[in-house]
Amino acid sequence: MLLYHGSTVIVDKPRLVQQNRNLDFGFGFYTASNREQTEQFAKKVAQRRGGIPILNMYEIDEVEIKKGLTVRQFSNPNGKWLDFVAQNRTGTYSGENYDLIVGPVANDDVYLTVQYYLSGVYTKNQALRALKIKQLYDQYVFATEKAMAMLKFVESKELLK
Repeated sequence: MLLYHGSTVIVDKPRLVQQNRNLDFGFGFYTASNREQTEQFAKKVAQRRGGIPILNMYEIDEVEIKKGLTVRQFSNPNGKWLDFVAQNRTGTYSGENYDLIVGPVANDDVYLTVQYYLSGVYTKNQALRALKIKQLYDQYVFATEKAMAMLKFVESKELLK
């Protein structure tokens, strides 16, 4: 399976780097299986920070991952996913640690719904109803060195702004 990481640099040797903000699935190296989504993300990063948008591509062996890693998988944006994202975004998650977390990404379109839920404007049910009408892509977050070792760099491509 191919996974993508959008950036403004070539990431041929991905590493776990301490982040300066709380993200959907917590600490880790974020990738996605949707190329178009990742290209758009890389372009947004380049607009904000300057530089050239770059699409980094990796391969993973899904069979090996299922055998060798603890994986938390969310197949859709349900209540458990919403709580997990909310706790990670607020820095309050204290549950089990996983090698790999897979599930819907709270992209810019979804972000507002999650923020409404976090601020109490939406109840959990209202947030979940709003999320059902959104097109959600997935993300694969490699959260440990053990997981990172299963990520094989394929190539990088510069994108047009």
